Amino acid sequence: MLTEDEERFILYWEQNRDRQKRTFRQLLVGIPIGLLFAVPIFVNFVSGWYKRADMVSNTQEFNPAVLLVALLLIIGFIAIFSKKHQWDMREQHYRELLAKRSKNVEKENL
Repeated sequence: MLTEDEERFILYWEQNRDRQKRTFRQLLVGIPIGLLFAVPIFVNFVSGWYKRADMVSNTQEFNPAVLLVALLLIIGFIAIFSKKHQWDMREQHYRELLAKRSKNVEKENL
């Protein structure tokens, strides 16, 4: 027998699973998680506490666009990866609940 919370989750996931699977939505919703990784890297770079990195940043060969692109790639990867993982976990839970429900229905029919 499924609990009330499990039944509500099944209904919610049936309505929202396709919408939450879209990569663009996962990117937009996951950006704060990606920022949790990129902002400390940027603050670490700007603070200048690591002298060797500070020396490299002051040379002619350093291109700040490379740092910006790297931070954007980190944000995008973490955002999409974390939301895809979350979607997979919810999908697995949904399938387990459906299997549990069908198992209970079979027992009741016997």
